[in-house]
Amino acid sequence: MTPATRREYGYPAHLEVLRHGVDVWNAWRTKNPSIIPDLSGATLIGANLTGAILDTANLGRATLVGADLTYASLVDADLTDVHLTGCRIYGVAAWGLKLSEKTEQHNLIITKSDEPEITIDNIEVAQFIYLLLHNQKIRDVIDTISRKGVLLLGRFTEGRIAVLERLREELRNRDFLPIVFNFDKPETKGFTETVRLLAGMSRFVIADITNPRSAPLELQATVPECMIPFVPILEKGEEPFAMLRDLQTNHPDRVFKVIRYPSVNRLVEVLDSKIIRPAQARFARLVKRKAAEIGVVDV
Repeated sequence: MTPATRREYGYPAHLEVLRHGVDVWNAWRTKNPSIIPDLSGATLIGANLTGAILDTANLGRATLVGADLTYASLVDADLTDVHLTGCRIYGVAAWGLKLSEKTEQHNLIITKSDEPEITIDNIEVAQFIYLLLHNQKIRDVIDTISRKGVLLLGRFTEGRIAVLERLREELRNRDFLPIVFNFDKPETKGFTETVRLLAGMSRFVIADITNPRSAPLELQATVPECMIPFVPILEKGEEPFAMLRDLQTNHPDRVFKVIRYPSVNRLVEVLDSKIIRPAQARFARLVKRKAAEIGVVDV
């Protein structure tokens, strides 16, 4: 591998090490773990970077068009404005990447050179797609979540923990897979995205709105995006948050009437009749409706 030496940014000595080949580069990285390589702006078109240790490296604005990144490690690497089009990325480790809107990642090859070529346009998604294609266990896990996953949303603190534990236990006893998102943590930027992802993977959602705090905002963002049943539950003596009525009005096919319960025991007593069976039936109807909405337009 002899990548071109043109440099607009970066640190020339680092690129010079890489020019001597991946083995020399990896040995240098191993001996100098505290150094963050600066390869920004480097031209590495068609370079053989198989197995290269590029963790934490700054590759900003570098051109790697057609490079072979098979088994390369890019953990926490900076790929801001990088040109990755046409790279082979089979077996790449791509966790915690720093990307930008200008990062070009088209036609990334996720298969071995001796396998039928499969391409994708997102390096972070590539690992997941390959695992889906080649790992039956992962496909089984996803299938299990879609058939049995129930998302439990709520702020489960102090006395509320008993509600969570009991619901989780009862769902397990009914062969469901409870997925819990507890709002008892400082709110972060990723809350909405996380809830939306988990809801989209689940069969239905049970949202305890007794102590809403964050839940209203997450439900407002998630319900319109996920065509699955949402069952709000509320401890007796509390009132629903104001915007719940809007959600029920705008999405009556998804958002159930509030189940108000006086005790955990009573909630468990009506779990099947008021929550699980209605939610399962509603889920089936939503699936049929979604299928019926698929149309064909002649052009």
